[in-house]
Amino acid sequence: MDVQKDETLELRQTEDIVRVRQAARAWAVALGFSLVDQTKIVTATSELARNTIEHGRGGSVRMRSLVNGVHKGLRLDFVDTGPGIANIELALRDGYTSGTGLGLGLSGSRRLMSEFEIKSEVGKGTHVSVTRWT
Repeated sequence: MDVQKDETLELRQTEDIVRVRQAARAWAVALGFSLVDQTKIVTATSELARNTIEHGRGGSVRMRSLVNGVHKGLRLDFVDTGPGIANIELALRDGYTSGTGLGLGLSGSRRLMSEFEIKSEVGKGTHVSVTRWT
């Protein structure tokens, strides 16, 4: 698998969510994703960016375009150094929320993307990696 392009964007305030969504859409268009896949990528990006800011107290997203044979992919790595997630299994359940949302951010993002991985340590932060393939 080859990385074709690589960019990191900061996630500090609510306005950054819009900027990251726009960047994810532009990357998805450039990679030739269908409109449906573009929407899935942008939706997952929005949810995970919001989590990074609201629950992780800010962080960053690293975007990478990938090539694996005939398939193209977009990988997004959301990283924060916030409080972390004590119970990842619980956090991935539909309807679970630690705030005021619907509790579909992590679980919904997992369903929207081809690959989903989450690592978190209490007191040290969270790393969510998602990839969508053409």
